[in-house]
Amino acid sequence: MKQLNLSLESRNGAKYLQISAALRDAIRHCQVLPSEQLPSARELAAQLNTNRHTIMAAYAELIAEGWIESIERRGYFVNRALPIETSTHSAEVTNNSTPFQWRFTKTLFPTEKNIAANFQYNFAGGNPDINLFPFKEFKNHLNDAMSRPDLVSLNYGNNQGFEPLIKQIKIYLRRARSLNHREIVVTNGSQEALYILAQILLSRGDAVATEAMGYRPAWRAFLSSGATLVGIDQDEHGMIPSSLEQAISAHHIKMIYLTPLHQYPTTVTLPIARRMAIYKIAASHQIAIIEDDYDHEFHYRCQPLAPMASDDPQGLVIYISTFSKIMYPGVRLGFIAVDKTLAQAIVSYRTLINHKVSIPQQDALARWMASGEFERYLRKITKIYQQRRDFMCDELKKYINNGKIINFKQPDGGMAIWINVGSHAKQLVKYAVKNQVFIQDQAHFQLDPISSQNHHIRLGFSGMCPQKIKKGLKIIFNHGN
Repeated sequence: MKQLNLSLESRNGAKYLQISAALRDAIRHCQVLPSEQLPSARELAAQLNTNRHTIMAAYAELIAEGWIESIERRGYFVNRALPIETSTHSAEVTNNSTPFQWRFTKTLFPTEKNIAANFQYNFAGGNPDINLFPFKEFKNHLNDAMSRPDLVSLNYGNNQGFEPLIKQIKIYLRRARSLNHREIVVTNGSQEALYILAQILLSRGDAVATEAMGYRPAWRAFLSSGATLVGIDQDEHGMIPSSLEQAISAHHIKMIYLTPLHQYPTTVTLPIARRMAIYKIAASHQIAIIEDDYDHEFHYRCQPLAPMASDDPQGLVIYISTFSKIMYPGVRLGFIAVDKTLAQAIVSYRTLINHKVSIPQQDALARWMASGEFERYLRKITKIYQQRRDFMCDELKKYINNGKIINFKQPDGGMAIWINVGSHAKQLVKYAVKNQVFIQDQAHFQLDPISSQNHHIRLGFSGMCPQKIKKGLKIIFNHGN
């Protein structure tokens, strides 16, 4: 940074002494830090509307006092030996007055202590292999988006999303997911979608019915609105409709949250009969369903079941999905597919948060999808992830044979495997974390972890190559040897 804000007001004496005093205060108050470069004499002279020789005189004064140093052919720098670590002004305020006390009106949740990406072996369940992403290919489309931008779209307005991307998403949903005749709102990932839906559809006193084991970030979005959560019993086939009916009779259920294709975290696919039963219950009680279809593409045994939203005569299913599992988490692109009325409400609320969506990246994604390269990449990674699933299953069978694992079921799709390890789940996680392996146990996904069993761990297979999978599993299951 070449800019430096200096205050010369209420200073007396020669101009160069005023400037040296202002620079000295800037250093004292940590506006510039030890070893940081100062503006050149020419740049600072232009900023302060004075001549270069005055600035050089001010710098010479500070060099003589030991505040700054001049390095030949590089410029002026704050003396690296200065023992300045915190703002003197801030310290004075802290010592002489009571710090301001913030009063938060929303429930704040702690951030995760262990960031999965920081581990040498990352078995996070929804983690794509970013090494496989065609960055050079996508960069070409991003370059095109910046070289030939739609200038009108770069202005304020149209906060629903970049129109060409919305068009491509509609084509993709119609052809690949049998989902048609819906308005699309492009969001900053699926989490923004969940948060906005919670804010505009839920009030304090409302309840959300959710699978007893599920996706904690979604739960937190619902809780932020003042709503409560009601866990619905699930078995090897997913949410149990009779348990849902009982919950509706006992609570003011306003919304149902489901992950029907690959239940999070167990990866179980909710059968057609149960989908129909849950839909019938929701329709009879006028309850909205949020269908979170977070990894639809990755289904290996057969074609994935069409979303519940594709057969929605009452128009009560809110469909959300994301590109994070296909591309990479940092892309922060997701979408909501809903009717026109709800789409307008979503856009209206998100405008309170942000006046405009990020156009260049949405433009690049639209171009990538239109080129056909998007679907070619999908076919490629789906095949790779299936191979990794099969590899991990073969490796896990070895640990069943030596008694380290009780059982697991090869999932039909998804990006993870749900494994029964008996009563050792918590100990395995602790041991793994100490040995640079990221895994999560059943308690992490339970709405009521205290009263429930903790016999399973969830291991993602998509984010690592077979060699790393094998080494990571060896660390986990050699615990106790």
